[in-house]
Amino acid sequence: MNDPLSEVIALLQPRTVFSKRISGAGRWGVRYSDFGQPSFCAVLEGRCRLAVDGQRVLTLEAGDFVLLPATPGFIMSGFEPVTPERIDPKVTPAPAGEVRHGTRGGPPDVRLLGGFFVFDSSDAALFVSLLPALVHVRGVERLSVLVRLVGDESNEQRSGRDLVLTRLVEILLIEALRSTSGDDAPPGLLRGLSDARLAPAIRQMHGQLARPWTVAKLAKTAALSRSAFFERFTRTVGLPPMEYLLAWRMAVARDLLRRHGLGIAEVAERVGYGSSSTFSTAFSRHVGQPPGRYARTGGAGPCRASASTTC
Repeated sequence: MNDPLSEVIALLQPRTVFSKRISGAGRWGVRYSDFGQPSFCAVLEGRCRLAVDGQRVLTLEAGDFVLLPATPGFIMSGFEPVTPERIDPKVTPAPAGEVRHGTRGGPPDVRLLGGFFVFDSSDAALFVSLLPALVHVRGVERLSVLVRLVGDESNEQRSGRDLVLTRLVEILLIEALRSTSGDDAPPGLLRGLSDARLAPAIRQMHGQLARPWTVAKLAKTAALSRSAFFERFTRTVGLPPMEYLLAWRMAVARDLLRRHGLGIAEVAERVGYGSSSTFSTAFSRHVGQPPGRYARTGGAGPCRASASTTC
């Protein structure tokens, strides 16, 4: 069966993992500035507080896993009042060993494994906007195993390291995200896939990308009226259905042009356009440059695509 979540993760192209062990004891707190790249944290032992900008404060416990797909600013601390030390991850040198906050000697109150990676896709911002801003998972052993494997692999220089890390992070992302799906998920792709009426339509869009979809056809797949489907999709996913379809078509087109070297006519056919000229016009309006130039430059250059782009 077609799996939109796996397709989105694969298209995001996660790579380049960095991880470090962090511990804290006594009175401690750190304020990380906005980083913008995806990051994760797993609590290995103990407890601490996490306050992410725009989110409710969390108490993290051993076995918890946190994913921040775009990593806004946040404070991590113990439970005593403290003025947090400010850290800018964009300029702070990578530590060689475990980072210790607060009291230097003695056993820590908490020990964590934290890390970050990057999304190599030109469409990362769009698809990250369809994911939860903060993913907090508690007590999922599969995630704990994956985190330990990521930590071990990222700290070694063994053959095949980059490929192993890429695959591990893809699995880690899928495990974390599907652990948060459901009616309580924020608007986005996860909530859409958990909706019994919308999920078939989303899968059809991904599985039959070249089909000349309309809102009426998608509504029929969802067994809803046109107006009910449009309202429900927009409210649940966060984008109107045809904007979501356009965004996915353009993301796939970019990938085919940049990584697979297909001709413009073949790409146009694969993503649902009846002619190369129609596709080129839509691509230029969405991306900011013609598909031929995009292919020649490997995706470098202007890009105006956003969640609100239409064509």
